[in-house]
Amino acid sequence: MEQAAAPGSMLLVTRLSRVVYKRATEAALGMTFKEYHSLVLIREHDGMSQQALAEAMHVDANNCVLLLNEVEAAGFAERRRDPTDRRRHLVHVTPEGLRALERADRALESVEDDVLGALDAGERATLQRLLHRALETAPVPASPPSAAIRPA
Repeated sequence: MEQAAAPGSMLLVTRLSRVVYKRATEAALGMTFKEYHSLVLIREHDGMSQQALAEAMHVDANNCVLLLNEVEAAGFAERRRDPTDRRRHLVHVTPEGLRALERADRALESVEDDVLGALDAGERATLQRLLHRALETAPVPASPPSAAIRPA
C-alpha cells in the first residue's frame, strides 16, 4: 500500500490560520479579527488611503468601506480627506484605537502561545522570518500594496 503524501505548506498554513481565527474571537481581542487586521495595517502605515488598505487586505473597496465604518464607529480609526486630493480618504488610528490594539496584541500573543506552543522561541522566530519573507515576495494580482501606501 502506498503512503499518502504529506500536506503541502500552503495547506498547513491555511489550517493553522483557521485555528488562530477560531481562537482570536471578538471576545478575546475586543474587536473582530478583520478589524484587528485593518488596524494593524493602519498603525503600520498611518495615513494610508482607503484604497491602499483594501489592496493590502485583499478585499474589495465596498467591503473595506463597511469595515472602516465599523472601526470608525468604535472610535478606533478615522478617515480624513486627503489635502492633496479631496476625492481620497486617508485613514488614521485614533488614540483609543491604539489602546484597543495594545489590548488585542496582548490577547493575540496568548493565542499565539497556545497555537505555537510546540515550537521553541528560536523556531518561532524562524517561522516568523520565513513568513515575512514569503509575504514580501509573493506576487499579487493587482499593484503591490506598498506602491499605494503613503508614507506616515
